[in-house]
This record gives sequence, C-alpha cells and structure tokens, in this order.
Amino acid sequence: MIVLEVLLLAFLVFCALATVLGKKMVSSIIIFMSYSAVMSILWFLLESPDLAITEAAVGAGVTSLLFFLTLRKINALRGLEKDEE
Repeated sequence: MIVLEVLLLAFLVFCALATVLGKKMVSSIIIFMSYSAVMSILWFLLESPDLAITEAAVGAGVTSLLFFLTLRKINALRGLEKDEE
C-alpha cells in the first residue's frame, strides 16, 4: 500500500510541474483534471471519503468545466469554432 501511495504522490508532483510548465492551455487543464482525480484517490486511501468525493466533483468536474468554458469564451479553443461554422 505504501508503494502505491508513493507512486501517486510522485505522479502528483509530476502533474503539478507539467500543469505550470505546459505551453498549451488545453493540455494544462487536462493535466489538472488528472491531478484532481489522483488527489481524490489519495484522499480515499487516507480514509477521508468526504474529501475524496468533494475533490472529484469540484476539482476534476466543476473547475475543469469552468476552465473549458472560459477558454471557449475567449476563443482559445479554435478547433470547436470550425465545427460550429
């Protein structure tokens, strides 16, 4: 179990660095979603299911959705505009 926790923590550090250093906003948002998903798994392993559910719903769900809607509003998602025309 400790090996799994160490691997998940290492993945969290990798995701945090990749999110900050990423050049494309869309890829940074997707990496942030995976960060939140792994964080919810860690909360569950730490026997805190209420925080795990909150992290999964808010971190990976609502926040990422708001980021994507913001990118679409400022026309940063050019691929979606081609589909609408």
